[in-house]
Amino acid sequence: MSELNVQLKGGEAAQVPASASVAEALKQLDRDAAKQALAARVNGSEVDLAFKLDRLEANGNTVEPVEIVPVLPGTREGLEVLRHSTAHLLAAAVLDLFPGTKLGIGPALLDDPRYGYFYDLIAPRQLTDEDLPAIEKRMREIAKRNMPYRREEIAKSEAMRLFSERDEPLKCKLVDDKGGETVSVYYIDGSPFIDFCLGPHVPNTNRLKAFKLLSLSGAYWMGDATQAQMQRIYGTAFATAEELDAWVKQREEAERRDHRRIGRELDLFSIQDAYGQGLIFWHPKGAMIRKAMEDYLYAELQRRGYLLVYTPHIAKRELWRVSGHDQSYGDSMFAPTTLEDTEFRLKPMNCPFHIGIYKSQQRSYRDLPLRYAEMGTVYRAELSGTLHGLMRVRGFTVDDAHLFCTPDQIRKEIDDCVDFVVDVFKAFGFDKVRFELSVKGSDTGKNWLGSEDQWADAEGALAESLDSRGVAYERIEGEAAFYGPKIDFKVEDAIGRLWQLGTVQWDFNLPERFELEFVGEDNKPHRPVMVHRALFGSVERFFGVLIEHYAGAFPLWLAPVQVAVLPITDRINGYAESVGEALRAAGLRVEVNTRGEKIGAKIRDAQMQKVPFMLVCGDREAESNMVAVRERTKGDIGVMSVEDFTGMARGLVESRALVNVTESGA
Repeated sequence: MSELNVQLKGGEAAQVPASASVAEALKQLDRDAAKQALAARVNGSEVDLAFKLDRLEANGNTVEPVEIVPVLPGTREGLEVLRHSTAHLLAAAVLDLFPGTKLGIGPALLDDPRYGYFYDLIAPRQLTDEDLPAIEKRMREIAKRNMPYRREEIAKSEAMRLFSERDEPLKCKLVDDKGGETVSVYYIDGSPFIDFCLGPHVPNTNRLKAFKLLSLSGAYWMGDATQAQMQRIYGTAFATAEELDAWVKQREEAERRDHRRIGRELDLFSIQDAYGQGLIFWHPKGAMIRKAMEDYLYAELQRRGYLLVYTPHIAKRELWRVSGHDQSYGDSMFAPTTLEDTEFRLKPMNCPFHIGIYKSQQRSYRDLPLRYAEMGTVYRAELSGTLHGLMRVRGFTVDDAHLFCTPDQIRKEIDDCVDFVVDVFKAFGFDKVRFELSVKGSDTGKNWLGSEDQWADAEGALAESLDSRGVAYERIEGEAAFYGPKIDFKVEDAIGRLWQLGTVQWDFNLPERFELEFVGEDNKPHRPVMVHRALFGSVERFFGVLIEHYAGAFPLWLAPVQVAVLPITDRINGYAESVGEALRAAGLRVEVNTRGEKIGAKIRDAQMQKVPFMLVCGDREAESNMVAVRERTKGDIGVMSVEDFTGMARGLVESRALVNVTESGA
């Protein structure tokens, strides 16, 4: 094989020597793309630019023409390569400054708005925040030296020997647990850094120009509190200094909006170690917001033809073996418990239970589609090091739905799900939505279920649904669920951060595993298609995002206390209570502050609690059945009758207005 035909996706083919590297092939195909590329995807597999094309034959991936897709800085894949490579740069700097440091793991983070990457390590001494500037300075020095990232593939036994000689016990454990017969290791030539890693990485350190170290925290090996205690250095990286500067400003605003702090200040929720990490206590005000969220969603579900169900929190372990969760997802499930010689497991997902309802009786094509919906609480055995407020917990509620339909109904159901997701996001104030199509790709690291033909059909159908609707989306290789491809929905919040929330997932696997059937028009049994659909995703996570999006200042329809009635003196307390009763009778959530404080203190307290409207009552207001209305952000907006204010407030609530617009311009 002296020459190979290569091409950019959708471009014309060219011939290059079989011994050429990906970088050399790219130069022949598109010199501009070659200059920008950080890595590449060759016949669907991610590789370094130094990858030699003649290795395709050894990997059994020599389909011609060889398709080369450059991984560019402005893409999600490009950002992951930049950040993963910067994590390696961080480790190299620490090894240089603190010889004898033991390395753990150092992944890129793309779905965590707070950070871009981290590296876990055990240094010869306890590192402090004062060490971070020196580490970052050394990172910049190494970056400027233009040192190559070099990949080698070696036998697993050789990798074990290599890391053992370097006294890297954690790397030895990783290789032992995850390595195949052959493993890949990466070097930053000229530095003491060597890592067990799949890559790909940038070609050299000079490609890393915009990075910053952020914080230092405690960590455990693989997030498990029973394992070695480590330190975790967090950082972030971008393609340009401008992007980094914008992110730093965004981070400062994000700290002001931190849902954990606001949750305490507004008394919305708590997490209590005495009861267990990652378990959420919804306090009365937080629970009121949750109820408003759920009431809205239940009304929409009913309008769109969904059927509400409730299911248990635990089931026989055998159910999870049939579904495949026990084999493919077992590490994320709580350990089994035994009762009367039968093993049970807490549910990590609701889907097998909805299948049970479907199977409870024979179904006809006339019954389909069936759309089951549940606010289903599930449990995941998340390691303590991964928990974070409401964003990642061990017990949470999914606004779950499973749709059972015939093959010719699937496209309409997917389209309707996409509509539903977008409508829900807009109702809560998220008008910027991004779409991602997560597919299997060439990743062999997951226990994928189903045949190649099934995957191709499902991925094609989801792509066609998005294409036909004119929706721009990014295709994400290797990020599908283990049972099928999915469309993920990300919202942009008030300060420009992206949050992954809703999802629509095609499942060709569970209908087979559970032998689901419906009787068709031909009076013969047929297999239904199953769709998993979540809008909020996790109710807890969605609530956390809402808190940060609004910085706790919720729109009127969501606010836990919508109106604060504030009497100026004690003699007005009776009138204030009667105003409160009238507002409650109209369905508004009201607090009447009859504490013996000056009116200024009462207003400040209501402002601190971010109450949308304050009604100040004095002698004149009591005599005329009026209230002096104060809006949260605009201050005094005039005197109204109780009836007029009630009508205005009810209109804002019923329309789910996101801002308090009144006739007087408030």
